[in-house]
Amino acid sequence: MSVLGGMQDWELRVSLLIDHAAREHGTREIVTRWADGSTSRTTWAGIRHDALKMVQALRKLGIRPGDRVATLAMNHNRHLVSWYGVTGAGAVLHTINPRLFDEQLDYIVGHAEDRVLIFDAVFAPIVERLRSNWPCVEQFICFDSSDHGLSFDAWIGAENGETEWTTGSERDPCMLCYTSGTTGNPKGVMYEHRSNMLHTYAGIMPQCLDLDARSVVLPVVPMFHANNWGFPWAAAAVGAKLVYSATNDAQVLCDLMRSEGVTYLAGVPTVWLAVLQHCDARGEPLPPLTNALTGGSAMPRAIIERLVGAGMRVAHAWGMTETSPVATIAYESADWDELDLERRVTIKAMQGRPVFGVQVRTVDLDDPAKELPRDGKTAGALQVRGPWVIKRYFKAEADATDQDQWFDTGDVALIHADGTVQLTDRTKDVIKSGGEWISSVELENAAIAHPGVAEAAAIGIAHPKWDERPILVVVKKPGAEVDPESLRDLLATRVAKWWLPDAIEFVDEIPHTGTGKISKKDLREQFRDYRL
Repeated sequence: MSVLGGMQDWELRVSLLIDHAAREHGTREIVTRWADGSTSRTTWAGIRHDALKMVQALRKLGIRPGDRVATLAMNHNRHLVSWYGVTGAGAVLHTINPRLFDEQLDYIVGHAEDRVLIFDAVFAPIVERLRSNWPCVEQFICFDSSDHGLSFDAWIGAENGETEWTTGSERDPCMLCYTSGTTGNPKGVMYEHRSNMLHTYAGIMPQCLDLDARSVVLPVVPMFHANNWGFPWAAAAVGAKLVYSATNDAQVLCDLMRSEGVTYLAGVPTVWLAVLQHCDARGEPLPPLTNALTGGSAMPRAIIERLVGAGMRVAHAWGMTETSPVATIAYESADWDELDLERRVTIKAMQGRPVFGVQVRTVDLDDPAKELPRDGKTAGALQVRGPWVIKRYFKAEADATDQDQWFDTGDVALIHADGTVQLTDRTKDVIKSGGEWISSVELENAAIAHPGVAEAAAIGIAHPKWDERPILVVVKKPGAEVDPESLRDLLATRVAKWWLPDAIEFVDEIPHTGTGKISKKDLREQFRDYRL
């Protein structure tokens, strides 16, 4: 006779989060500052009620469990309603990145087979331009205007919210997010109710996002990007106040932080830089934040020092669409109180240690079967696994993991003895010269230390003797004078001599992807006929 556990059996579905938020933190505000300067306010109870009305409206459209409903929108309370309304109807919320190129947008809407598209009025030109290419979309709805057909408020306003969430398995899909597709077409990552719930439990831990009911969070990270770093789920779990801005102008963000008592800002390093520059230009102190979360790219040490000096808890996180996204975070070590500022900044400048639920390792770039030591010196391909890490891309015919469920992130990293991950490159961008590896990222970071360099990218060029040698492609700051010799002299003080680029080329601009990252693929194509 088998022995069963004695605990209740609950399916972990994300609707539990909004039920909890409305029941236990129902009056906690959700604030939206719109692009026209107006402000709207609702509560967690209001979000739940509107989400239930959306469930009814979706069912009237014939949306069934598993169907995809897309959003093309920025951060606001109506978008938050859709997170719980779509998933609460058992459908799949497909958040679309409006910064992608038209060809990518065409591909992902068709590949996802979206049946409904809900968009912000600011993106109406995209919709009008491409809607004839999306025959799968049966209904277009505008979040914030009635000038582009059916408006969201009118659509759900016809319902009363007297319904129940669609039930099902915690293994059911609930969200779909596509990668930016730096090589080939974008790939779809399908999150489950269970994976998002487990990610939420991890996210609210003090060692991770460090959220509680007192938190007033301004997520500048877009809701269409990588599960919005988990904030719509995590904030509901603890009853935090959410403050949204439809625009990311530094003046608007600073005013909003002060007027709404924001304690927690989450954004990529460029957002933090813009806020600092804005405050400095006006001689204003930084907003009175307690928590600063960043990710997406490495946070410069100078910014970390500034934020720490202002009394903020800086959390530098690493992850990707495929990891829901939080995998590691630079949290405080056991001996944190004994460390000096320089050591604290060094820890926060790295990508951090795995949160509970995630495992990481590095393997040899030439021999993936060889696991590398955690010595802080040996760089290899970074792999990750865990219950909120992808197993297979949407509609793919094979798993994206090996037989032990390790997922290759495409990053090159060192892992230190204490488990801290330090990214050094992307596997497709690392340069192999004479059998040894050169980090393009370290070359680029060294180059942008030059006061006249606005942006730099290092790529490998075929070499008859060394297989590959690096060249450095540079964009100068406006009006700056930069010569190759002075730049090479600076590099020589920061990297090994044999890493120095064989050539430095100055260009007006460096190609970028739809998500704003340097496109090494396009850059290599641009210099494909280059000869050393």
